[in-house]
Amino acid sequence: ANDVMERYPDSKVLVVDSLSASMGHGLLVEYALRLKAAGKTIEETAVLVTQNRLKFCHYFTVDDLNHLHRGGRVSKVSAVVGGMLGIKPILNVNEEGKLIPFAKVRGRKQSLLALVENMKKKYHNDLDLPVFISHGDAPEDANFVADQIREHFGIQDIRIGTIGPVIGAHAGPGTVALFFIGKDRSI
Repeated sequence: ANDVMERYPDSKVLVVDSLSASMGHGLLVEYALRLKAAGKTIEETAVLVTQNRLKFCHYFTVDDLNHLHRGGRVSKVSAVVGGMLGIKPILNVNEEGKLIPFAKVRGRKQSLLALVENMKKKYHNDLDLPVFISHGDAPEDANFVADQIREHFGIQDIRIGTIGPVIGAHAGPGTVALFFIGKDRSI
């Protein structure tokens, strides 16, 4: 921020720790842009983003535990046994901005439905923002989650995108992530 302001003396940069990842950052940027469009100053926007950042919920599931093993998230034994049993973890970004596993389900479809079930427990869109879904080479699964959200919540503003290479390398193909505004991030 200081470097940018030094190079561009007429600029003003405020740093906010989003405590978010992936399209969670994108949803937070969407919020900041809406605040700007509503006439909020950069200082007011920074305060409101900071005050509301823990409402930005992130839920993920992966299709292959071996990618989580390589990233140090699960042991080799857990990856092998979980893979044989069709265990799929459900992970979230917690209040400290860390990715943590918090549930396990059996089967791919159940893991996708678990994302929506967790949304049912937390969803509270007092900020009037869209729902974001990202995927790692799994557009059919992302669309399945979007259809479930439309069916259960009536939400039409759902934006689907692909995960970036860093998250993709860590989580692997088949990753599906859901981002929405909730009451809070607690599990």
